[in-house]
Amino acid sequence: MGATPSETSPATLMVDLIISLDGYASAEGWPGWWGLEGPEYLAWLDEEAAKNYTFLLGANTYRLMYGMSAQAAADRTGFSAEEGASLTGLAAVPKMVFSSTLQAPLDWPNSTLVTGDAVEAVRELKRTGTGPLSTLGSLKLTRSLLAAGLVDRFRLVVFPVITGATGRERIYDGYPDVMLEMVQSRTFDGRLQLLEYVPTVLTGPPGNR
Repeated sequence: MGATPSETSPATLMVDLIISLDGYASAEGWPGWWGLEGPEYLAWLDEEAAKNYTFLLGANTYRLMYGMSAQAAADRTGFSAEEGASLTGLAAVPKMVFSSTLQAPLDWPNSTLVTGDAVEAVRELKRTGTGPLSTLGSLKLTRSLLAAGLVDRFRLVVFPVITGATGRERIYDGYPDVMLEMVQSRTFDGRLQLLEYVPTVLTGPPGNR
């Protein structure tokens, strides 16, 4: 069995993903949140924003989210009021961007560029840090951190859609085998399912131990 993240780490790391029932992070032609966000879910997002996470993201997600945040701040069409508020609010939160191609200083406010090995940087951040960490999209980065045993919580909000024809960004491709112990579940607006787990990375099927 693989390493389990230390429960005594000064900084906990949350992988936080939204997902369709068939395992996609987004779908071409669909609106944000698949158009299914509701008041309970949006209120919960506001509560989470007050927890002072430092967000971890890769270069592709940085470029995408910075562009969307800038569009929302310019009040361009295409975003709902809720999406716009969420996107513009990201400018104020601390972000660490792992990239060998971007150059400092980064244009998005409160963004720090890390050019070295992401796994080792996050390992050191967890050892010395004092605040909670959370991934922001960045599926490749998330996969690497999970495989390295650095993830303390693995949290999904499952949206009740199957996007077999239009789904983009398959989440679990390339993952190791992982055992998940559920620590929290919740339903938002009668349709969205929050599932939170403690993950343990496996070196093989449990029956082979």
